[in-house]
Amino acid sequence: MTDGVKHIIAVASGKGGVGKSTVTANLAMAMAAKGKRVGVLDADIYGPSQAAMFAVPENTKPNSEDGKSFDPINAHGLQLMSMAFLVESKTPMIWRGPMAAGAFQQLLDQTRWQNLDYLFIDMPPGTGDIQLTMAQKVKVTGAVIVTTPQDIALLDAKRGIEMFRQVKVPVLGVVENMSLHTCSECGHSEPIFGEGGGERIAEEYQTELLGQLPLALNIRKQMDLGQPLAISEPESKAAAIFAEIAEKVDGEIQAMADAEGPEISMGD
Repeated sequence: MTDGVKHIIAVASGKGGVGKSTVTANLAMAMAAKGKRVGVLDADIYGPSQAAMFAVPENTKPNSEDGKSFDPINAHGLQLMSMAFLVESKTPMIWRGPMAAGAFQQLLDQTRWQNLDYLFIDMPPGTGDIQLTMAQKVKVTGAVIVTTPQDIALLDAKRGIEMFRQVKVPVLGVVENMSLHTCSECGHSEPIFGEGGGERIAEEYQTELLGQLPLALNIRKQMDLGQPLAISEPESKAAAIFAEIAEKVDGEIQAMADAEGPEISMGD
């Protein structure tokens, strides 16, 4: 296990554009609101977004006492590390897959995480080099799959679940994002992207539907401002859903730890 971290949770999706980074940031904040020590690693080397979602000023650089390792950036009480802290904000990462995978491993291993209960890894979309590196090099406690209800997203989410199963990482459950839109003028609700998809996947793969998040303007606005809902709108419906998801994830992890039992020392 990575030094300074008890549990690593991968937040993943089969495709981009389903709100995975938004879910990661808000889930991490909701877990911190439960009194846990939480960190976020932005593993999307090509398109890091967590720095913006936590309102970290541009050109913020991590401190390095020895020139080999980094101190995470503190943001809203969380420990945060991202490629965005190591390059200029407009610099494109024109790297082949193995280089990106190597950068991810360096971010994970060379960050001096400080006694975290949970490290949430915001994974890039797909099932490529970074996912394979994580599976081979990191002891991941579990994965959370993010999807929207539309058929093409569900198909990619299934691939994500299958990938984690092949590499023996427990899938903690599915978060269905943008599940329902409610008109702010008339109050009419409509499942724009379809309905029931997350529930069907959870049932098919015998995992849990952790929560269904609405397609809501306030979520987008607050994340653009770098203000996760746990601090900007703690009384909102969406914040309550994230709190419930955090509760379920924490409960599953604790149940897994209890099932494994205490570690037994065999002596010299």
